[in-house]
Amino acid sequence: MEKPDGAPHSAELIITSSWGKVVKANDFNRDYWKRALKMADVPHGRYENGMHELRHFFASVLLDQGESIKAVAEWLGHSDPSFTLRTYTHLMPSSDKRTKTVIDGVYRRRDGNAARNGPDTAQQDQKPA
Repeated sequence: MEKPDGAPHSAELIITSSWGKVVKANDFNRDYWKRALKMADVPHGRYENGMHELRHFFASVLLDQGESIKAVAEWLGHSDPSFTLRTYTHLMPSSDKRTKTVIDGVYRRRDGNAARNGPDTAQQDQKPA
C-alpha cells in the first residue's frame, strides 16, 4: 500500500464520540445515519442508503459536473484512477449530452452554423439530386 508523502499533520474531526474520539464509519452508519433516515421516513435497509451511498453521491456529482476521473480518484482515496473509472462510470448520466454539446460547439466555432455539419449533412450528401 502506498504511503502518503509530506509531513504528517493533525486535523479537527467533524464528528466525534461523546468522548471526543473518532467515530468508526460502521458505528456512525448504524447509530446515527440509519436513525436519521428512519426519522425522515426514508426507506433503508441493512445495505441500502448507507454511508457508502454518500460516496457514490459525492462521486456522481463531481463526475456529472465534469470533474476529471483523476481528481475524483484522489478525493475518494483511490490510488488507481482506472479503478474509479470502472466503479463510477455508470454515474455519468449527462456525459452523452455533454459530448454532443462539445462536438456541436466545435462545428459552430468553425463556420458559425452547426446545422450544416455532422451525420445529417453526410446523409444528405448521399441522396440523389
